[in-house]
Amino acid sequence: MMMKKIMLIMLLVAFTVTSALAVDGGNPRKGKYLFKKNCKSCHTEGAEGGAVTPLSKTMAQWDKFFEDNKHPGDAWSNFGEQDLLDINQFLFDHAVDSDQPETCG
Repeated sequence: MMMKKIMLIMLLVAFTVTSALAVDGGNPRKGKYLFKKNCKSCHTEGAEGGAVTPLSKTMAQWDKFFEDNKHPGDAWSNFGEQDLLDINQFLFDHAVDSDQPETCG
């Protein structure tokens, strides 16, 4: 009985931590489209920005990257706030430590 309570508490804590990291308000389908259309040309193997896919970072690292607005140069100047949320959501949802890791191929 005590073991079940401990497992339930651990499960709730894990869910809460994962939910706290989640991006709010982003559309991952639109984010994937925007990433492929606007970002992939610079972020492939051998390109100027180097290979970048959702698997390049963890969920927390993607959130921090967008939170800190770390993209060099003015590449994000053409994106609205919602576009960046959508791209962040796509990258977050398919990060290396997510339930559905994937490339953007």
